[in-house]
Order: sequence, then structure tokens, then C-alpha cells
Amino acid sequence: MCDQVGGHLVCQNEQLRVIRVLGEAHPVFYRVIWNAHIAEWTDLPPPDRSLIMQHVAKVETVLRQTLKPTKINIASLGNAVPHLHWHVVARFDWDAHWPLPIWAEKQRNVPNPDQHLLMPVQTLDALIASAMV
Repeated sequence: MCDQVGGHLVCQNEQLRVIRVLGEAHPVFYRVIWNAHIAEWTDLPPPDRSLIMQHVAKVETVLRQTLKPTKINIASLGNAVPHLHWHVVARFDWDAHWPLPIWAEKQRNVPNPDQHLLMPVQTLDALIASAMV
């Protein structure tokens, strides 16, 4: 995440960027990524901690208001990639892994999950980008 965007770039500023993770099973999977190489949230000074969490909240708010998901999952794992980032994933009772975590074994096949969404992901990207101002 230091050298690459990490997915479809939705927006970015000097401190952070929001990307949409590209993948078939979960069309509404975003990451809020701190641009500088920081491993842990507490490595940031308090104002920057607040800034990244404000952006996580903005992504969640757009997803909840526009898609009406069953649940929003927010996580900061970073075991494989020790670069500070937050996952923001809209979950639906129809998604391939529901009710298990998105990294668990699939519970069902969901061909073309994008077709179940209330809007195209590109429209969603634009709404998230405009909320980041």
C-alpha cells in the first residue's frame, strides 16, 4: 500500500485515500488508507487519528444512506499488510458469505452481485468522493 494505490482510487488528499477493493464477491468493499507508512493507528498523533476515523465514518454514512445494507463491517487488521488502513464493507443478507465474515468460506453463489445494488458502484464512488470534502 506504500507503492501502489491498492484498488480503484475513489479519492485522495495529502494524508489519506479511499479505494474500492476490486473483487467479485463483495462489490461494496472500501478501504481508507493512510498515505504515509504507519503500521498502527496509535502511531498517529491524535488529530490524525481523528481525521482518518472521520473519513471512515463518512464512507460508512454514504453506504448506509444509499444502499440500506443489512450491516456495515469495519475492521483494521493489517496482519499481512502492516500499513494503516480501515476496511469498510457493506454487508447484505444475500451476499456470498453472509452471515459469516467476508474472509470465511462462501455460504452461497451470488452471480453478478452488482445487480443487487441500488445503484452502480461508479455512482457510489462519486458520492463517497463528494462526501470526503
